[in-house]
Amino acid sequence: MSMDTFYKQVVIITGCSSGGIGNALARSFAASNCLVVATARSVSSMADLNDKHDVYFLRELDVLSDQSVREVVSNVMDKFGRIDVVVNNAGVQCIGPLAEIPLSSVENTFNTNVYGSMRLIQAVVPHMISRKKGKIVNIGSVSALAAGPWSGVYSASKAALHALTDSLRVELKPFGIDVINIVPGSVKSNIGKTAVASYSKMPEWKLYKKYEAAIKDRAYFSQGPKAIPSDEFANMVVAAIMKKNPPSWFSLGQYSTILAIMYHLPIFVKDFLYNKALMKC
Repeated sequence: MSMDTFYKQVVIITGCSSGGIGNALARSFAASNCLVVATARSVSSMADLNDKHDVYFLRELDVLSDQSVREVVSNVMDKFGRIDVVVNNAGVQCIGPLAEIPLSSVENTFNTNVYGSMRLIQAVVPHMISRKKGKIVNIGSVSALAAGPWSGVYSASKAALHALTDSLRVELKPFGIDVINIVPGSVKSNIGKTAVASYSKMPEWKLYKKYEAAIKDRAYFSQGPKAIPSDEFANMVVAAIMKKNPPSWFSLGQYSTILAIMYHLPIFVKDFLYNKALMKC
């Protein structure tokens, strides 16, 4: 290992497929002079990161697999001897009415968005504790602040991740580990396409058939014309993470302010606003 490599921070990021937030974060960390271990279920999905072999280290990682997580962490430790930053970005959308959505889809969403993050956290924390240093970054969502119709499963999974992040922040502070909750609003990425692809596998709605168009539109909700570009989002997030004393909570992107406000509104006001929107369907 060269001395230049020795002084660079080692960052593991999950969910780095091209066109996504993780991919943009990988490029931004690399531009900040970090060694980036970019991971995804398929290495070929990250081909655009392969042009700088001294900066990007592409690894196949399935967050649903304990063995896959352990192997990647072990490989990184063998290669670099440390892990400075972990970014739990891998996630899936899940659109549909709660009364009819298959429980298998609910389980897959939580296994990816919640348990997948915990698998990696539990794998890296012992190494970070041994050095009394490290940063764990969880990518949440503003949808967890004000869950609306059709996205209840996704919002619930991110709300669970937010709660875990709050507990971890206090539990790991005595060991010198910072825990940061990144809460994106609308960010331009491929999540709309993947959400629609996932939605296409859903059964035909029976109870909510008249809402079918509105339910499908929800998959594209975060990809409107005012959504912040993923590169801009990534640069601001990385700048916050790389601070000596990073913030515990960092939120930006379209809807981040309005949904933060809605979080503090009385329930009857939130229900009124959502029911009014529902009546237009």
